[in-house]
Amino acid sequence: MTVYLVGAGPGDPGLLTVRGAEVLARADVVVYDRLSVAALLDLAPPEAERISVAKSAGRAVMPQDDINALLVERGLAGQEVVRLKGGDPFVFARGGEEAAALRAAGIHYEVVPGITSAIAAPAYAGIPVTLRHSSTSFTVVTGHEDPDKGGELDWDAVARLGGTIVILMGVGRLPAIVERLIAGGLAPDTPAAAVRWGTRPEQHTVRATLATLADHDLKAPSVIVIGAVAATDLDWFESRPLFGRKVVVTRPAHQASALAEPLRAVGAEPVVVPTIEIVDPADDGAGLRDALADLDDVAWVVLTSANGAARFCDALRDGRDLAGVKLAAIGPGTADELERHHLVADLVPERFVAESLLEAFPLPHDGRRRVVLARAEVARDVLPDGLAAMGWEVDVVPVYRTVPVVPTDAQRDAVRAADAVTFTSSSTVENWVAAFGDLVPPVVACIGPVTADTARRLGLRVDLVADVHTVPGLVDALVAHVAGPSQPRPATRRGGRRRGRA
Repeated sequence: MTVYLVGAGPGDPGLLTVRGAEVLARADVVVYDRLSVAALLDLAPPEAERISVAKSAGRAVMPQDDINALLVERGLAGQEVVRLKGGDPFVFARGGEEAAALRAAGIHYEVVPGITSAIAAPAYAGIPVTLRHSSTSFTVVTGHEDPDKGGELDWDAVARLGGTIVILMGVGRLPAIVERLIAGGLAPDTPAAAVRWGTRPEQHTVRATLATLADHDLKAPSVIVIGAVAATDLDWFESRPLFGRKVVVTRPAHQASALAEPLRAVGAEPVVVPTIEIVDPADDGAGLRDALADLDDVAWVVLTSANGAARFCDALRDGRDLAGVKLAAIGPGTADELERHHLVADLVPERFVAESLLEAFPLPHDGRRRVVLARAEVARDVLPDGLAAMGWEVDVVPVYRTVPVVPTDAQRDAVRAADAVTFTSSSTVENWVAAFGDLVPPVVACIGPVTADTARRLGLRVDLVADVHTVPGLVDALVAHVAGPSQPRPATRRGGRRRGRA
């Protein structure tokens, strides 16, 4: 077994290396500090033990010697251990001490480098640490050394090096550091910047000069950049349209990333709070099995959601079961799920609602007249009633059902701090209201008119409905809403709280 010293990167979970993700996926134990992102812990197996040894300036939940001993203990026990550390394990992260302790105990270890905040945080703030004509070198130093313990850097020498100076863990001693650098020869008007929580949704950049940077209300963890490059503003991260907005994703946990990732791409911080879970129907799939065993006179199979399509396809032996049967799918997500199983939908309506499918559906003709409608256990009667009115014989087959998920206290707190909530189905709305009552973020966004009608029926004010009833369409609608003119908003729910805007 091996102990892996893994650099978690500076905060953006997308900056974890492929090797880091590989070893996390098979970990028995994850030992992590406060700079690790919760999303990275989700990469470990559900049964893996997660141990926080959170350390921050001025305090330590677990002293370093005890962390070393913990890694040795678990390594000797034959467990696969991942020590998840912010940034790079060998850049001011005491990974060298941990590796030495493991080596002394005869335990096999591996170092998985990570992206250090010394480079990543400036890059996410639009500050290149080198520029060909103004800064051809950069120096990374720690500002955390205590001069009373003999650890004071030669700041005069640092000032004389030229190029860019990057200081990690220096906020607490910044006034003294500035004084030493100016005394060492750096001009007071040298450009300077501080990037707090670099690469994360809460990133905040302060730009000033060496003499004035400490006048701002700076907090850890911040990366401080000093030099001509600090005046460069090539911002791309904080200027994204939803930057700083917290958006609640209510989809089932296994589908949340399909919305969370595009939200991150436009700068939002997804807050995943599943309100439903997808489970087997009450008949445990017996109806679906019976339907698949008798498709001889079936002309069409109609699938209304990606969840239904996935469960329908999983029940097939292979595509030969559908010989002579045509497939209809409501929405590109449902069609994409069919394609994932190497099946192509014969009909996808222009609008991704049941009414549009009925408009496009053919009338029965001589021969097969049966339609199998594979859908959620509880759903609207628009499709079966409409198809029957057209002359089709409709078999409604439940392939899944939704059950509510009880939110945790932490999720309730996250919802209170959120700017918007997204609903992608009527069931997500219904279970939200059942779980949260009148606790609703300032903006309510729905993927389509059916979901929006459910929200209104339950007393929610719907602020926006996606023109294109897909996940990308929902994200586009949120972006357009934020970019649009500001309007005062009344209460989102009848008798509910006063609402602001995202």
